[in-house]
Amino acid sequence: MCRIAGALRTLLPLLAALLQASVEASGEIALCKTGFPEDVYSAVLSKDVHEGQPLLNVKFSNCNGKRKVQYESSEPADFKVDEDGMVYAVRSFPLSSEHAKFLIYAQDKETQEKWQVAVKLSLKPTLTEESVKESAEVEEIVFPRQFSKHSGHLQRQKRDWVIPPINLPENSRGPFPQELVRIRSDRDKNLSLRYSVTGPGADQPPTGIFIINPISGQLSVTKPLDREQIARFHLRAHAVDINGNQVENPIDIVINVIDMNDNRPEFLHQVWNGTVPEGSKPGTYVMTVTAIDADDPNALNGMLRYRIVSQAPSTPSPNMFTINNETGDIITVAAGLDREKVQQYTLIIQATDMEGNPTYGLSNTATAVITVTDVNDNPPEFTAMTFYGEVPENRVDIIVANLTVTDKDQPHTPAWNAVYRISGGDPTGRFAIQTDPNSNDGLVTVVKPIDFETNRMFVLTVAAENQVPLAKGIQHPPQSTATVSVTVIDVNENPYFAPNPKIIRQEEGLHAGTMLTTFTAQDPDRYMQQNIRYTKLSDPANWLKIDPVNGQITTIAVLDRESPNVKNNIYNATFLASDNGIPPMSGTGTLQIYLLDINDNAPQVLPQEAETCETPDPNSINITALDYDIDPNAGPFAFDLPLSPVTIKRNWTITRLNGDFAQLNLKIKFLEAGIYEVPIIITDSGNPPKSNISILRVKVCQCDSNGDCTDVDRIVGAGLGTGAIIAILLCIIILLILVLMFVVWMKRRDKERQAKQLLIDPEDDVRDNILKYDEEGGGEEDQDYDLSQLQQPDTVEPDAIKPVGIRRMDERPIHAEPQYPVRSAAPHPGDIGDFINEKTWPIESLHL
Repeated sequence: MCRIAGALRTLLPLLAALLQASVEASGEIALCKTGFPEDVYSAVLSKDVHEGQPLLNVKFSNCNGKRKVQYESSEPADFKVDEDGMVYAVRSFPLSSEHAKFLIYAQDKETQEKWQVAVKLSLKPTLTEESVKESAEVEEIVFPRQFSKHSGHLQRQKRDWVIPPINLPENSRGPFPQELVRIRSDRDKNLSLRYSVTGPGADQPPTGIFIINPISGQLSVTKPLDREQIARFHLRAHAVDINGNQVENPIDIVINVIDMNDNRPEFLHQVWNGTVPEGSKPGTYVMTVTAIDADDPNALNGMLRYRIVSQAPSTPSPNMFTINNETGDIITVAAGLDREKVQQYTLIIQATDMEGNPTYGLSNTATAVITVTDVNDNPPEFTAMTFYGEVPENRVDIIVANLTVTDKDQPHTPAWNAVYRISGGDPTGRFAIQTDPNSNDGLVTVVKPIDFETNRMFVLTVAAENQVPLAKGIQHPPQSTATVSVTVIDVNENPYFAPNPKIIRQEEGLHAGTMLTTFTAQDPDRYMQQNIRYTKLSDPANWLKIDPVNGQITTIAVLDRESPNVKNNIYNATFLASDNGIPPMSGTGTLQIYLLDINDNAPQVLPQEAETCETPDPNSINITALDYDIDPNAGPFAFDLPLSPVTIKRNWTITRLNGDFAQLNLKIKFLEAGIYEVPIIITDSGNPPKSNISILRVKVCQCDSNGDCTDVDRIVGAGLGTGAIIAILLCIIILLILVLMFVVWMKRRDKERQAKQLLIDPEDDVRDNILKYDEEGGGEEDQDYDLSQLQQPDTVEPDAIKPVGIRRMDERPIHAEPQYPVRSAAPHPGDIGDFINEKTWPIESLHL
């Protein structure tokens, strides 16, 4: 039997190639054939068959995809077929030979065309010792030989022999070792052979799963197999003689591990999260859940089916969703998803293998959490029809009223966020509405000042709508409206001057006590009885005063246009107007006095210092006039020299160049270098005109060919300006002080050096005794003595007599100060007389 099966398997590829060649030669290729693709479907079952147990699946090829096929069984009392071609057991019964074979019919519902296929059922072998022995006698693998056409004898085959695979169920309970097949060579009759197997599972990891009896060739498995770890083993069988020489070519042995339903489906996630918009129509895709099964996916053990076990909550319908039992896609099947009623659904999803058979399949569950997302199906609605607020006049950026709305949509989303606008009652745009992002309230604010005297109340019409439009099909109006009543509160306002600034024109020189104008302020509070008083805020030159009651402005000094406080002929003064309201308010106003010029300033020569040569040529002095008045009280100017002293006109001459400039020249041929003061008479063009004699300091010097002074050292004293002379004097004084300080320091150092050389006690010094006497003596009555005895008569002036020990600091001694003689350490009162007789001391040498 094994040899025949092997020969058939060898010939199958050849037959297929011949068939393909014949089809290609004829030019007819059948792309699809309607009907059952196989003639016989087989299934291996255990002895006992249970009711509802899936047996096998018969596949029907529906080429055009439009046929509707109905299945029937030739044994309807025992077997049934569902619309997918799955064959089930109708009742429970032990499998026997009478149930081993039956027919399945497939009939087209429209054309009534009918097909049939045979189903063959066989018992799964029981692993007992007897069955093992029986199978060992039947299952035998012989190293192949082939028939020689030339000799007519069997010869060894030159290529590997293809052995049918051995099918071994996983999770077998034993006993172990469990014998599988016997391997033998027909040459064992003449030789003593040894058998062995190699490959993964034998001598390669995982080692020891398969073993072989080297004498009998019996191949056995030593433990249960797990298809999920290794689904197929590929071994090689060897036969050698006792010397280890190869007797047969190795043969391949394939062991397939038959899958058992020993693994439950496992979801990729235990909790699946999905979303669906509220109001979605039936058939809307929500999410996909996926489970995997470690069993063979091509067998029933790994074919999964999904279903929804439960839905919570069950409103508005207990079946809001459905699931595709093969793909795991969850879709909506009912309308009525409303986030405001149910925000989340929890589904228990079950995955079952054996194509969802609840009796024999293994199951597992997961949770699908479906969140209903919000759409804008609810517009905002005001909580009141009218809102009230109040605002003080002239105030801006304050909240007047708080508008509240309700919205059932999800908070803090565009479908919930409210947008407010003023649709009426505010033609001048004095109000605005902002949205509070936290509370969604509308805050009515004032953006332009409001005058109570003009408007005492506003009635605004406001509308509220969402940031995004309402969803399609919503019957609600897209916005809500309300009114806002705003009351304006009267407050005490600042008085104001009108016009401000106020400009008046007035000639300068106006005497004190002259009333200029009345500068009054107005109170905008027409409905408040208040008085206004005026005070002066700014008057830089202190020229004005204002009446505190009526606002009359009067001068208190002469107005002078040439004052430094006047800019561009305008004098600015600021006044304050204050009312007696609660609280009191005030406002400022500026009075601008435009001062008209009068001819009150005589012209002056400009520049005031000039330089020229000792001879008339080549230099001339160009001069002009400075007048603080303006046209017509300024230029053109007239320039002239006075009649006295006579030397002025004798030495100098002045020539007018135009109305603003004149030229001063030497009239004589030579004038000694030095500084000369030249008086010049300048007269302006005012009415009446003003004249002035200005002194021009002219430095006359020796000049080179270019007209530049060359004898600067000669006239430096005369030519220096006042500032330069002061600077030079300061430098000289500082230098003298430094020299004096140095001399004083040198003298003090000499005195200290001489004092160290004295051997007398300071208390014995005559001068010290005189000092002590002077200190311990009486008052003025004790000072009747003649000090002339202590001075040289020929050098003392009458007014130079001073008390002993006192000397003017500004006097210098007439003679050099004498040195003290060396004295003994012991003091004696008579020493004083000896010193006086020996030498008279100058009075300047006595010190305290």
